[in-house]
Amino acid sequence: MTRRQFFLTTVLAAQPKKRPNVLFIATDDMNNSLGCYGHPIVKSPNLDGLAARGIRFDRAYCQFAFCSPSRSSLMTGLGPDTTKVYNLQKHFREAVPNAVTLSQCFKNNGYFAARVGKIYHYGNPGDIGTDGLDDAPSWNHKVNPKGIDKAEEPKLTNHTPDRKNPGSSISFYASPAPDEQHTDGLVAAEIIKLLEQNKDKPFFLAAGFYRPHTPYIAPKKYFDLYPPETLEPVPYAEGENKIAPPWAYWTDPPNWNMSRRQIQEALQAYYASISFVDANVGKLLDALDRLGLTETTIIVFWSDHGYGNGEHGQWMKQTVFEAATRLPLIVTIPGAKSKGKGCARTVELLDLYPTLADLCQLKDVPQNLHGKSLRPLLDNPNVKWDRPAISQVARRQTTMGYSIRTERHRYTEWNDAKEGEELYDYQADPKELKNLAKSAPHAKLKTELQAKLRTISKARGRV
Repeated sequence: MTRRQFFLTTVLAAQPKKRPNVLFIATDDMNNSLGCYGHPIVKSPNLDGLAARGIRFDRAYCQFAFCSPSRSSLMTGLGPDTTKVYNLQKHFREAVPNAVTLSQCFKNNGYFAARVGKIYHYGNPGDIGTDGLDDAPSWNHKVNPKGIDKAEEPKLTNHTPDRKNPGSSISFYASPAPDEQHTDGLVAAEIIKLLEQNKDKPFFLAAGFYRPHTPYIAPKKYFDLYPPETLEPVPYAEGENKIAPPWAYWTDPPNWNMSRRQIQEALQAYYASISFVDANVGKLLDALDRLGLTETTIIVFWSDHGYGNGEHGQWMKQTVFEAATRLPLIVTIPGAKSKGKGCARTVELLDLYPTLADLCQLKDVPQNLHGKSLRPLLDNPNVKWDRPAISQVARRQTTMGYSIRTERHRYTEWNDAKEGEELYDYQADPKELKNLAKSAPHAKLKTELQAKLRTISKARGRV
């Protein structure tokens, strides 16, 4: 090696390594109906491609199957019993005023932190175009897009007419307007602008898509992908809503008495909305490639919770069944040791904060975070990992359902087990049709899971 080569090598080695960027992509009310998760019908080529170059987490769970509690927990890294957010009105800073949020921590470490669309809670669709329950200290910059779908709401078809709020009804519209005019199309366009403007500095950009949350409004071409008559509703047997305690169920009556055809049309609209989100994610991925940012950017795709499409006759969220608590989570990191693999370990949305802080080597990270870095699983998805997921949901003012999910079982207790219990073995009963809570052969298992659930949830603020 010449003296000049030695000098250049020394100088390059001494230069600080550029910190990775983060593209944080959120979707609203999306379940695991994606091709990369094995769904036989839904077309999601861009998310499938993202999973092929990252790690797809097959057992990822939310902390609370409701929008604001889940998002507040993820962004603070704290469980809902610490943030005290159980509804869609309370802001987490009322309970934890000095919390340093995920994006705020990036901002404090010199990153440009910005969001477009829904990251914290917004009434969807009522608060589109507003700040909603945003958190000003979390960002250097924010954009609240508002697309043509807001103007199209009077054209909705509502298959649950007793539910007047379009955000909590089975309502939909196949729009003639192009992708770019919809709110989610605007989210993609604004994120791309921010990528172009900030490509030479470290950034944490959060893209908050509003679909597939109802009302299911998407361009008609996505509806055309899913002829209703080809879609098979989830089977529902009479009395299936009696397997668990009454508090376990939210949709009453089952399927809101929709007819078979109405359910098929609801599935068509929901799947169309997923494909529309997928198309917008594709635009972001293309922009990263075009700008030469793909190899320096961590990408995280997540949903705030799962979503029922008729399992147990339940729709939407607000249960602790698998459909509402399980969610899609895909993470890609530059130079990853593992790519295109599924991870069967049980993980939580709480884990994202410590994971990203770890990967980006952030300083002054809060020491009270309730999750754990997923870095070992990103290196080796099959590594030993003995951490269950804790989810909860509120009923009235006095009853809380707490649930623990391991790789094989779920145990749930309502009002400290005073108002019912559930125990499911997903290896033998993947559709949760046999409640083993009163089964004598499973008594020891139930006791062990209950003890673990209470220990973990109390460490996260349960009283």
